[in-house]
Amino acid sequence: QVQLVESGGGSVQAGGSLRLSCAASGYTSSSYCMGWFRQAPGKEREGVAVIYTRTGTTRYSDSVKGRFTISQDNAKRTLYLQMNNLKPEDTAMYYCAADPPPCGVSLTYEYKNWGQGTQVTVSS
Repeated sequence: QVQLVESGGGSVQAGGSLRLSCAASGYTSSSYCMGWFRQAPGKEREGVAVIYTRTGTTRYSDSVKGRFTISQDNAKRTLYLQMNNLKPEDTAMYYCAADPPPCGVSLTYEYKNWGQGTQVTVSS
């Protein structure tokens, strides 16, 4: 069972930056599908960015493309989300997810393993 712990959330003004981290443990595979998702109050959870750790293949939602970057540090078993030029509409709880293969490098893939989330609030 994979355990995921997110950190790095906070409050920033529009145009600012944050870097989220997701520390993973309990790995049972050498490669994983991993991703960042977010859920704002009253809205459905949406995929933000995903990565396949073995190949580095990534996918981004159109709303964050060009502003957010997903990356990994395999040695530290840590997933990152660098968020630049933040907008008020980016305000949400951000969650990390991870599954071993077989898995999908897709924003709509139904992950089984989730972290507890970290709050990001962007003020105008």
